Amino acid sequence: MSHVHHPDEGVGTEVRLPPAVRRALALALAPFILATIVGVVVLWPASSRPATTGNQGPPPVLHDAKVVLLTPSSCNQGQRCYTAAILLTSGPERGHSGELGDLVVGPGNPSLHVGDRIVVADYVDPTDGVHNYSFTDFKRTGPLVWLVVLFVVLVIAVARWRGLAAVAGLAITAGVLLRFVVPAILEGSSPVAVSLVGGALIMIAVLYLAHGVNGRTTIALLGTLGTLALTAGLAAAFVALTHLTGGASDEAIYVQVLSNKVNLSGLLLAGIIIGSLGVLNDVTVTQASAVWEIHLANPARGIVALWRSGMRVGRDHIASVVYTLVLAYAGASLPLLLIFSTSHLAAGNLLTSEIVAEEMVRAMVGSIGLVASVPVTTALAAFVVTRSGAAARGAEVPTLPAPA
Repeated sequence: MSHVHHPDEGVGTEVRLPPAVRRALALALAPFILATIVGVVVLWPASSRPATTGNQGPPPVLHDAKVVLLTPSSCNQGQRCYTAAILLTSGPERGHSGELGDLVVGPGNPSLHVGDRIVVADYVDPTDGVHNYSFTDFKRTGPLVWLVVLFVVLVIAVARWRGLAAVAGLAITAGVLLRFVVPAILEGSSPVAVSLVGGALIMIAVLYLAHGVNGRTTIALLGTLGTLALTAGLAAAFVALTHLTGGASDEAIYVQVLSNKVNLSGLLLAGIIIGSLGVLNDVTVTQASAVWEIHLANPARGIVALWRSGMRVGRDHIASVVYTLVLAYAGASLPLLLIFSTSHLAAGNLLTSEIVAEEMVRAMVGSIGLVASVPVTTALAAFVVTRSGAAARGAEVPTLPAPA
């Protein structure tokens, strides 16, 4: 067994896999790569911005603006209101003044202050050409850019080249989702097929970019793709068994208005598949690395002993990651939980209502997938590294001459 030193890891070592093992890994991965390429070609959308089928009319013209003056006013029914004078900072009307009238003070309404950067919709009256403005949202570009810069700098400072590769992987992920997954679903392609193909494409690109083209990464990738298929199968089965339509949320209803080509139950499945990718990637990479390092520390361990050691690491990982996944879904659904906590529904009816059942299926199916990925990846990694050790030891033992 040879050792390769990595300049960014100090005294790092690596297992050099024999050619036969490398070929076996390549052959195991080849069907996944071929299916992904074929899927991308077949499902690639004709446009990155497919036309919607709803009758929403022409979209309003949006401008950036700055609040320059607030004036108290009164509204109907004694409500407290105010008027905001604004200065447009973008578009052909840049530098012109405008006004936002009858802004209500109270919960659920925007609270504007002088100096706020906002986005306004511009409606032109066709009879007299007067511009009427309405508040749309706050302008958040500056703070978000600084947050992204802080994240990128911190990741690269701590993880160095690996961090830079991870940031590039995030850019690839965003590109696949925005250029392939979302437009293909809007065009009417199967959300499940699109999410599986897009997820596989993301994992193949991101894992090799962040962790290098080697046997360890290939094992993690095989574990990820295999359990991703399991997750998709379980999600499809339980969405059907629980009769989930995918139309319980306001967002899903709005998507249906925008495009009647989108299958909402399929969209729910796609969300479960995409949502499980990050956690599966975390688990499989960790398990492959753990088995690798345990083998390097004691190359004499057999496959069973190595698998057991890797599983001890995996059990601790499962215990923490399951909580991470469930709490992530619970956090995203916190407003929903608050609403239901004030209702008078019985606990059984509450937990089996569609909008809660959707989140339960997401969390449980995703958790089952990541739990299954631990023994699968650990077993595959243990098998591969012990084969490489056996091959290396066999090469070092001289062949004895046959007795006369």
